[in-house]
Amino acid sequence: MVEVRRLGAADAPAYREVRLAALRADPAAFITTAEEYAAQPPETVAARLTGKDSATFGAFVDGELVGILTVARETRERLLHRANVFGVAVLPAARGQGCGDALLRAGIACVGGWAGVTALHLGVTASQVAARRLYERHGFVAWGVQPDAVRVDGITLAEVHMVREMS
Repeated sequence: MVEVRRLGAADAPAYREVRLAALRADPAAFITTAEEYAAQPPETVAARLTGKDSATFGAFVDGELVGILTVARETRERLLHRANVFGVAVLPAARGQGCGDALLRAGIACVGGWAGVTALHLGVTASQVAARRLYERHGFVAWGVQPDAVRVDGITLAEVHMVREMS
């Protein structure tokens, strides 16, 4: 059974390990490299888990953190109606158990409680077909494709921009 909860500073070591594992397992799915992330001090990771305009959720199976997702509200005045989903990952061994679905539901519910937010945005590399299908099941629609968005090991990848209206 999948359990999802908001992560805090005490979860930083486990979060860091899952994020690093995800970056190493599927580098084409992320802009951040494993090397860039590994260089961040632990206190920076902990601080990001406690931001006032963001929330990070963890999916747990048998008490072990196996998936992560962050939602963040825009902070500039003209963008306050927008929030973003990023850093979504489920460890390969935990896929197919509903972790991604549960994380996305938690993130959407959280954003739904932020006054004035009318749109939830995300970007997904075109190679991440399963992730895109998950987002579509939760009401996200593609609104554009950025060609040549990311280059991973000499391979050029497009990024699909998606939005979900919040009502």
